[in-house]
Amino acid sequence: MTAAPLLQVENLQMHLHLRRGVVKAVDGVSFHVHEGETLGIVGESGSGKTMTCLSILRLLPIHGDGRLEGSVKLDGDDLLQLTEEEMASRVRGPKVAMISQDPMTSLNPVFTVGDQVSGPFRYHKLVRTVREAMSAATAGLRRVRIPSPERRLKNYPHQFSGGMRQRVVTAMAIACSPRLLIADEPTTALDVTIQVQIMSLLRSIQRDSKLGIILITHDLSIVAGLCHRIAVMYAGRIIETGKVRDIYRNPQHPYTQALLEAIPHLGQKRKRLAAIPGQPPNLMDLPTGCRFAPRCPKRMAVCDDYPPATELGDGHVVNCWLAAKQ
Repeated sequence: MTAAPLLQVENLQMHLHLRRGVVKAVDGVSFHVHEGETLGIVGESGSGKTMTCLSILRLLPIHGDGRLEGSVKLDGDDLLQLTEEEMASRVRGPKVAMISQDPMTSLNPVFTVGDQVSGPFRYHKLVRTVREAMSAATAGLRRVRIPSPERRLKNYPHQFSGGMRQRVVTAMAIACSPRLLIADEPTTALDVTIQVQIMSLLRSIQRDSKLGIILITHDLSIVAGLCHRIAVMYAGRIIETGKVRDIYRNPQHPYTQALLEAIPHLGQKRKRLAAIPGQPPNLMDLPTGCRFAPRCPKRMAVCDDYPPATELGDGHVVNCWLAAKQ
């Protein structure tokens, strides 16, 4: 992909100042996403995946000494320099949309699905009348393959299964034909069959509209089936990034290797699953060097200093002293 990226994130930082100290939730994150490309952001819970994407959309309240810095360029606009009014009217919905982790809490239980799916069309003034709004909502439900959309518009969220609620949230996200879709754990709590259907739906939408997608997940098997590239996050930073095949065949960072070793495989002999010892660091008390060093089986004395980014070729980059010394 030689064209300019759809999204270019440079040195993004989200630091939260609390009474007990500074939480470095996102600390110097850089990545890009091209049109029609899917980037998977993976890592343990608390690694900063969701915080990174909420920072891009500026959906985190910044109080007191809270700090959001860096550069987030989408179609040439630096989103961190726009006003809140510009973000609400020009960016959220028309350019970038997000599918939240739990569709049940994303949907209002006291409004019908039709009222909620038609909401983006009405807010961004893409329709003029209630009839046009409901017609657009019907088309939106049909696009995400919900049967009998005209009838289901009148239903409430609790009358849908988990997989169908996820489709409703997806219909709301793509209502304004955004350029970039952020999917935060879109298959959490869904059974395997429904997971496959949701992933197939996202692929179909991307194929039809050249949509750029950021997929947040801890499930590396989903990444293998949907993503073009992977960014591995740990303790607020991206520590390895590259094409899916390169990361799977030749992971360089010990943390990436440990994540892949923890995946159960069909047909393997019965044995105890590999686990990463220890716990992720406290984001208010981070190690001075490599943040994975306290848990790393390959730790060296030099790991007390933070490792530089090492380019391994074809976009494969890793922050690890093992790679830097090769």
